Amino acid sequence: MILNINKDLLNTPILNHNLKVDMIKIKNDEIIEDTVGDLINFPKYSTQLINLANQNAQGTRPRVVGQMTELIKEFPGNNYEEWVKWYKAKYPYAISEATKKIYEMVNNFRELINKIDEQLVQLWVEDLVLTKTYTGLRFQKSILKRIASIKRTAYRLANPEEESKGIDGFIGNIPISIKPITYNTKDMLPESIHAKIIYYEKKKDGITVSYDF
Repeated sequence: MILNINKDLLNTPILNHNLKVDMIKIKNDEIIEDTVGDLINFPKYSTQLINLANQNAQGTRPRVVGQMTELIKEFPGNNYEEWVKWYKAKYPYAISEATKKIYEMVNNFRELINKIDEQLVQLWVEDLVLTKTYTGLRFQKSILKRIASIKRTAYRLANPEEESKGIDGFIGNIPISIKPITYNTKDMLPESIHAKIIYYEKKKDGITVSYDF
């Protein structure tokens, strides 16, 4: 099939790749006003606390309120009022159940807030800035210790001379190099390390470790 193209179209902005593309940003509040109407004016900081309570209570998980990304696709209406009516007919108790879960957690926060004094805040800051920073970068000892325990042998950290050769420590008499899991998946610079490699991956609650020796 042969298409006849109007040459004038080639000069239109949409097809002219030499033109600068303008970028705009539309804030969430503007979208809400356009699609729903009036905004809810929450007290300052309240949404942050309610959101934190919800994270702990898991009040808006799919098992409570449904899988929202799928429900909005399934919704047959055309406006917000129809959406509210359709959703509440499909999940008549979801809003109240989620509210109850979150409010119970808010009450837990209310009881705890009086126990948070300046000394406790200082302990939290020290734990974050000092303890977690240090342990987040110096966990080789924990890895060597755990694997040595599994293999029922001794371990030690490398000395400066051994570190210069890429060795982080020893499990028994085996030299060990500890690398992030990405070391095994990315194109790394050629490196000659005469040691067994242990791979780790940082998780929210610690690290996972893998090895094959």
